Amino acid sequence: MKTSRLEAFSDGVLAIIITIMILEIKVPEGDSLQDLLPIVPKFITYLLSFIYLAIYWNNHHHLWQAVEHVNGKILWANLHLLFWLSLFPFTTGWMGENHFSSYPVALYGIILLMASIAWAILARQIIKEEGIDSKVGKALNKNNKVKFSIILYATGVIVSLFQPILSISFYVIVAVLWFIPDKRIEKTLQDK
Repeated sequence: MKTSRLEAFSDGVLAIIITIMILEIKVPEGDSLQDLLPIVPKFITYLLSFIYLAIYWNNHHHLWQAVEHVNGKILWANLHLLFWLSLFPFTTGWMGENHFSSYPVALYGIILLMASIAWAILARQIIKEEGIDSKVGKALNKNNKVKFSIILYATGVIVSLFQPILSISFYVIVAVLWFIPDKRIEKTLQDK
């Protein structure tokens, strides 16, 4: 099976997730800058989640440039990733609504952690299908960046119970690490 349907479906789901997130930010009643102050926490959480979704979309796009074909396990692994990403609007809204309090920040971190694990499972399924010597196998076999991200997310979740704002910094660090698409895939594609 070709990857084009999976890519198109995933792109559509991510577009809907982003749309839902922005619709959660209600327009203030007044017309002064002061009227915007109550929605600043919601906007900050939206911005962080938008960046995360952009990172996933960008890396997802690069990943599928290297994948030759998909099977049922890969389709399910991709749906597993999309499930965790689909929870971003809820956790984003809850965190923004409650001004970065402990439990919303912890749940946000759990969703980030689970999405990262789902990404690792997806990559592993693709490598299993295409082989360790495939483009994806060569590019993603040693996935230290994903492992490091998982550790930072887990640490952020624990820290959020005591210092929720500090745990946000762990989440931002991971976003910075992933902001530039995975160069290993680009390099592998250029080498072929």
